[in-house]
Amino acid sequence: MSSDFPIYTNQSFENVQSVNNNNRSLRGLFLVGLTGGISIALSVICYPFISPALRKICLPYVPATNLQIQNVLNVIKGRKGKLVDLGSGDGRIVMNTAKAGFESVGVELNFWLVMYSRLIAMKSKIQPSPKFIRTDLWKYHLGPFTNVVIFGVEEMMLDLEKKFSEELSEGTVIVACRFPLPNLEPYLVIGTGIDRVWAYRISKTKQ
Repeated sequence: MSSDFPIYTNQSFENVQSVNNNNRSLRGLFLVGLTGGISIALSVICYPFISPALRKICLPYVPATNLQIQNVLNVIKGRKGKLVDLGSGDGRIVMNTAKAGFESVGVELNFWLVMYSRLIAMKSKIQPSPKFIRTDLWKYHLGPFTNVVIFGVEEMMLDLEKKFSEELSEGTVIVACRFPLPNLEPYLVIGTGIDRVWAYRISKTKQ
């Protein structure tokens, strides 16, 4: 007597179960791969931002306020020549000093901030064209510059002072923001609180 219903043998059940197991395995591998890919992508993107924290002295990215930028411009008003911003961040100091006629260079270790700054500079068409260099500020020689801007942290100011004394020429003006240099005497202080800036002039005759 024939039946209208298909007859499944043990082998059929085993084949169906095997297919289901394979599908689950493929889904599991896909999810693992997707999760791993996202993790790697996030690590690549975030590394330039967190890597400074792994250094002995960290120079974090903290955007300058509009008042800080104006205070810097007030200090260097009437001056000329080459200017370097150490730890240039989003590039606003470099852009604004270039607008004021300086040959401005930003030194920044963070890859993404350098790329962002270069893009904004290219779109702005400011002349003279501001430049952004991705490098460690401690390895960058400051000899060609007669104007220096630094948004530092307290722990690094003594070492910076030594670097300035060794590399900068007579009469170079240094504008320190947020933290002063520990031993040099400022000739001008502008602003209050986090917007305060200290202006110093290199004098080799005092050494």
